[in-house]
Amino acid sequence: MIRNFPTPRVVVSKCLEFGPVRYNGEAIPDKVVQRLDDFVEFLPVCPEVEIGLGIPRDVIRLVEAKDGCQLIQPKTNKNLTNSMVSFSIAYLNKLPEIDGFLLKGRSPTCGISDVKVYGQGGNPQVVGKTDGIFAQEVLKSFPGLAIEEEGRLKNFTLREHFLIKLFTLAAFREQKRTEKLKGLVEFHSQNKYLFMAYHPQIVKEMGRLTANHDSLPVMTVYARYEEKLSELMEKPASRPSHINVCEHIFGYFKHDITGDEKRYFLDELRRYHEEKVPLSTVLAILKAWTIRFDKKYLKRQTYFEPYPMELVEISDSGKGRAYS
Repeated sequence: MIRNFPTPRVVVSKCLEFGPVRYNGEAIPDKVVQRLDDFVEFLPVCPEVEIGLGIPRDVIRLVEAKDGCQLIQPKTNKNLTNSMVSFSIAYLNKLPEIDGFLLKGRSPTCGISDVKVYGQGGNPQVVGKTDGIFAQEVLKSFPGLAIEEEGRLKNFTLREHFLIKLFTLAAFREQKRTEKLKGLVEFHSQNKYLFMAYHPQIVKEMGRLTANHDSLPVMTVYARYEEKLSELMEKPASRPSHINVCEHIFGYFKHDITGDEKRYFLDELRRYHEEKVPLSTVLAILKAWTIRFDKKYLKRQTYFEPYPMELVEISDSGKGRAYS
């Protein structure tokens, strides 16, 4: 059951481990970036430096305006909005195929959803929150990719979802390159239970696409499948969905295990439902039975290891449960 993982390509804010490019001339240590470094290909970028702002530099911020938020440097009164938008579009258009973005939270360029917006005319009051200017263009251009900011990845559930999505998209990218329908069928089969944990109905639609009853061109099938894959992985899988998948897998062993083993498994599944044990406790039992009874179909399932085990980290920020 050893998986060979693809190498995802990830655009990362350069200030996260890669260089002292913050406004104050510092770099930011980040554990997620450190752990990922051996497993992904990082493409570091600092949008603020790229548009000519120095290191260190005067603070910039988003300011409320009639035609949308503007990127302003209060000390110089420079409006940097057009420069940042132009750079962002040009940079994103030149990227190779990528699988995700890991951006600096709360940054007026890279932050996602929680960037402070200030009032007009030097008003120091925060009047709202939004995405940074660079992040806005990222979300427009790559809505289906694994996109997160470093602060949110301190939450176990969000980090788990980001990693699953990142490595799944990278695997799909590699498979798509083959332009073989048979390979897509195999990809879908290997990911069946992982995808079921996200959205059972969409999985069925994806399965019908791989069957290709309409004899569509292969790359048309891939394109439509990719759209469904993005839709499928838009949000983290829920606890009830995981329970449903575990019950499906449990069905493979009903004639192989003892009554005591059944009761033990169902007790652990109940404890997972009650948020008393992590999902990994339940999966460890199912994985052990898969090996013990040599269930070849289950051995191929990515659900047991959707990303490298070396990246598993159960710590949590306290803003979300540590058990998905």
